[in-house]
Amino acid sequence: MTASTIVPVILSGGSGTRLWPMSRPERPKQFLPLTADETMLQLTLRRAVGDGFGAPVIVANAQHVDEVEAQLAAVGVEAAAIILEPAGRNTAPAIALAALAAPDPEAALLVMPSDHVIADIPAFHAAIAAALPLVNDGWLVTFGIEPDAPETGYGWIQTGEPIAPGVHRVARFVEKPPLDRAEAMLAAGGHAWNGGIFLFRADIYLGELAAHAPAMLNAVQDSMRAARYEGLRLFPDAAAFATSPADSIDYAVMEKAERVAVVPVAMGWNDLGSWDALHAISDVDAAGNAHGGEVIAVDTSDCLVRSDGVRIAMVGVSDLIVVASGNDVLIMPRGRSQEIKKLIEAMKNA
Repeated sequence: MTASTIVPVILSGGSGTRLWPMSRPERPKQFLPLTADETMLQLTLRRAVGDGFGAPVIVANAQHVDEVEAQLAAVGVEAAAIILEPAGRNTAPAIALAALAAPDPEAALLVMPSDHVIADIPAFHAAIAAALPLVNDGWLVTFGIEPDAPETGYGWIQTGEPIAPGVHRVARFVEKPPLDRAEAMLAAGGHAWNGGIFLFRADIYLGELAAHAPAMLNAVQDSMRAARYEGLRLFPDAAAFATSPADSIDYAVMEKAERVAVVPVAMGWNDLGSWDALHAISDVDAAGNAHGGEVIAVDTSDCLVRSDGVRIAMVGVSDLIVVASGNDVLIMPRGRSQEIKKLIEAMKNA
């Protein structure tokens, strides 16, 4: 392995309930073909193959292991390891598992969620190339998404002084802001969305955990020392892993470390966090409708309509989200798809 080889680390443990009813805990959105013929996981894998990239490390929920292996095989990618979390403890411990499993302790880890959209792959690769020299020098790098709206659903990053071409020191991380603050940051410039994509050496990340979250590091190390292996499948010890604090990489490491940099990049990124987000990036017909599955729409405009089974027929409606999957049908006005969490809670209590 050379110092410039990058190991993709793909986080695939999410439950994807915001895209219910198609996305469910047993088959969340990363395993679905939502934006192309291939699934979100497969598209993520394809972003990091070829020269400069090593075999990926996948961190997934144990119940999804067969699906992960099938989807890897379908695109001809062989993983370095498939780490099966015994429980969800947020991103910081998940990444620590991958760092400990990396084939070289000095390997550069490209950490990516498995369910995001990146339309401009060359721009993404250019941002990685800009970041890599700093990564090899021990910096932790995050990729800041060039904002085009006062988004309140994302964390933001204030960019500081430039430290290399296209790379800035992080001035500060900003929590998901209220609308007026998001509008102010957008107008001021010098801010980016926090897209949750990172690049750093495995040993540097583990060193930062030792400094800022030692209990987490100890728990993850214990779980890996007692791990069980079945071919490429790696099962960390459940009891040890359960003792780890549950925390995101942002809180556990990125907001506390000294040498943290950001590469602002416009690369057609979307976290596909709602049906509204899918409609925004989908191809639409002349009436503004985005179709998927067997759909008939008459005198209907600006709707997202998807079905993986039953036929959906619509007449004289507009600005709706209609999604049918199995025995469930979702109907809501466009613009309110973030409220699916209310539906999930209502169904739990029904």
